[in-house]
Amino acid sequence: MSDIASSGFVRKDLLTERPAPVKTTGFVGLMRTRLFNSPTNILLTIVGVLLLWFTIIPAVKFLMVDAVWTGKDRAACLTENAGFAVGACWPYIQAKLPQLIYGFYPEAERWRVDLTFILAVALLVPLLVPRLPAKGLNAGLFFFAFPVVAFFLLHGGGIKGFGLSWTAGVLELFDDSIIGAGQAVLGVSKTSAVAPLFWVVGNLIVLVGVAISWLILPLTWLRDQIQGAGQPVWGDFAVTTVIVSLIAFGLGGGLRTGWRALASSIATFVAIALVIKLMGLDRGGLPVVTTNLWGGLLVTLVVSVTGIVTSLPIGIALALGRRSTIPLIRIFSIAFIEFWRGVPLITVLFFATYMLPLFLPGNFTVDGLVRALIGIALFTGAYQAENVRGGLAAIPRGQGEAAAALGLSWWKTTSLIVLPQALRHVIPNLVNSFISLFKDTSLVSIVALFDLLGSLRASFSDPKWSTPSTAFTGFAFAGIIYFIFCFGMSRYSLFVEHRLNAHRRN
Repeated sequence: MSDIASSGFVRKDLLTERPAPVKTTGFVGLMRTRLFNSPTNILLTIVGVLLLWFTIIPAVKFLMVDAVWTGKDRAACLTENAGFAVGACWPYIQAKLPQLIYGFYPEAERWRVDLTFILAVALLVPLLVPRLPAKGLNAGLFFFAFPVVAFFLLHGGGIKGFGLSWTAGVLELFDDSIIGAGQAVLGVSKTSAVAPLFWVVGNLIVLVGVAISWLILPLTWLRDQIQGAGQPVWGDFAVTTVIVSLIAFGLGGGLRTGWRALASSIATFVAIALVIKLMGLDRGGLPVVTTNLWGGLLVTLVVSVTGIVTSLPIGIALALGRRSTIPLIRIFSIAFIEFWRGVPLITVLFFATYMLPLFLPGNFTVDGLVRALIGIALFTGAYQAENVRGGLAAIPRGQGEAAAALGLSWWKTTSLIVLPQALRHVIPNLVNSFISLFKDTSLVSIVALFDLLGSLRASFSDPKWSTPSTAFTGFAFAGIIYFIFCFGMSRYSLFVEHRLNAHRRN
């Protein structure tokens, strides 16, 4: 015990005080470790502060400090009347806000636009919140039911038939096109050097058209009988319901497992009937508001949302087609993508607005806004195809080989394994294209469609609000609107990316 005690050590003097540890958290820690930890960072910090001082401070001063908030006309925003250097003229925005939102939409019918916005938000917000249930039903309502309801709310009008009449009309139009093409070939045969060949081909095409007309004759006859009845819409609706429900019942498994599909089909048609009845579509519906009266934020949202929703499926189909082993599908997809990526969007809009009607039959017209929507959807879909193709190329081949070893078909492998991973990889690219499309909607003003910026420029011509700060105030307001939507899409994409890439977090 004595040996152990003698070997012990007891310090008799105090240690000198050590300096406190460098604080690395909080505002002081941020400045010390990130902003002033090296001469280069110190220089960059000073430059950044000066840049903010000469941009943010004047902007805040213009928008808030020196702004005029109340007034009835331009006199309130003049320097000589205000007594100081006037900044933003917010009374001008208050006076023109209906025009910036609705364009020239009739004032008495603007409740329809408000209701459309409310329905869109009510369906979109639950779809964006991951924890809320019933995502399948919510997605079906937003992507399929809402566009139809929004069309009849915004455009108005009613329906004169349903699925049976629409199918018969499309088939008749297709048949008339075939017969017309055959007659055109017969007309060429009268002046061609190879007249017998053109005569044979023309008669063959006409014969095919006549055969199709005989095949669809029962359908067109039933359509004519229903149209001649007292309630053509509901008669057509009943026949369509029976036909579609029986098809769903048969495809769902018949008497053994088809009852669920039958119940879902009947429930869907009951919901459609309620919408038709509530909106009075069988009696002419709401008053028609032509698209040339639409404008402002309404057109911006319609064009951007339609382009975003439709371009992604088009891009996925083209990306899969470009990787297909079938030469015809692969060549068509490559040609389609390269063509649309090789022309600017303004050319697409000009062609869709002014050139496309020249190629349509004389009795067939397409609304100007619809033509622009189709052009934008195809144009953006080509770019989305390359984004999706990049994600598909990032998936290792072992994923598909493992799925094949488990006996999964190509469709199940693509939809359940490959495509979800590919889309997760390219979320930043997809959202970047969506943001670009939202801002590119301002190009539609060149083809006589007044979006937010188009309505803003039109409001500048009002002499009642002609002041030196009117234009700056209007563009600042439009910039704030664009920033809110684009920043919101950007932040939500970061949230989704962070949530889906949980397995990669350190």
